[in-house]
Amino acid sequence: MGIFKTRSFYYAFILTLICSVLGTILGSLPYLTIIGALVISLMLGMIFQIHQPVIDTARSGIGFISNKFLRLGIILLGFKLNLIDLANAGIRTILVAMIVVTGVIILTYNIARRFGVNKELAILTASGTGICGAAAVMGVSPQIKVNADKEAQKKDDEVLAVAIVAILGTVFTLIEIAIKPLLHMSSIQFGVMAGGSLHEIAHAIATGGAGGAISLSSAIITKLSRVLMLAPAALIIGIWYQKTESKGSTAKQKLPIPWFMGGFILASIIGTFIPMPADLLNGLVKLAYLVLGMAMAALGMSVNFKVFVTSGKKAVLAASVVSVVLLGFMIVVSKAFF
Repeated sequence: MGIFKTRSFYYAFILTLICSVLGTILGSLPYLTIIGALVISLMLGMIFQIHQPVIDTARSGIGFISNKFLRLGIILLGFKLNLIDLANAGIRTILVAMIVVTGVIILTYNIARRFGVNKELAILTASGTGICGAAAVMGVSPQIKVNADKEAQKKDDEVLAVAIVAILGTVFTLIEIAIKPLLHMSSIQFGVMAGGSLHEIAHAIATGGAGGAISLSSAIITKLSRVLMLAPAALIIGIWYQKTESKGSTAKQKLPIPWFMGGFILASIIGTFIPMPADLLNGLVKLAYLVLGMAMAALGMSVNFKVFVTSGKKAVLAASVVSVVLLGFMIVVSKAFF
């Protein structure tokens, strides 16, 4: 592809790589782990907008990285998903993940729409809240096919949705750690609650880790069960969105199959069933987060700050309401069934 030879791509690659590496380093520091490397990379990308001439030079490369590197990162993220561990967790964990993902997406979307949030932002916020935070927002986004005149708005909606799930996930991480002594849960129950109620993998790890090794393991397994729902959810949302947008149109629509999600599933199968050194597997997962961090930084470099400040309030309110409901639901479920 010709873009790899352009100065725009070169500039964008260097800038986003710097943001991703810094995001990884900062995201591993105490107190910043609950924010996570991906969100920090996004924030660093936003900060880079201070030097607008450089961003303008890298504009087309930034668009390429935010699109193509995103898909590559999600495919590589599949290596983190161990299907045997999920199977060993039992039908209860998978069932809870299915109920949480389905219920949260439907509830968040409908509440957001009632609050007057635009359709695309409502979908992206619901996906991030229900599945796995920023990765879910960016995984579902390609399924939302909009006209060229709405592309800029869609980019802003992506950043808003990522920011919303990052902020709320961090807030609820602190809340869950704070109320832990009041819940009187076993280590497994606390881990299941964390993995089932929090948005980002980083949030689930931070909270589950507060309950010890067993709690951490339960939180990761429960959270990854929700991550497993990303591929089918993206497909269903894409089909639903296309049907609702094409009402009254006689033109034949192409089925929005998220082929890169097939790569995500294939990577999880390879990582689970094909023997490979642990260092290699861990390296692929780290590469996934590095590439995703570059995509998030590119997204941050293209955000419209006016829209960011003025358009997200109602979406934040909708996601906040559902996050409270989800926490209450997971407390009851964890105590009753685990």
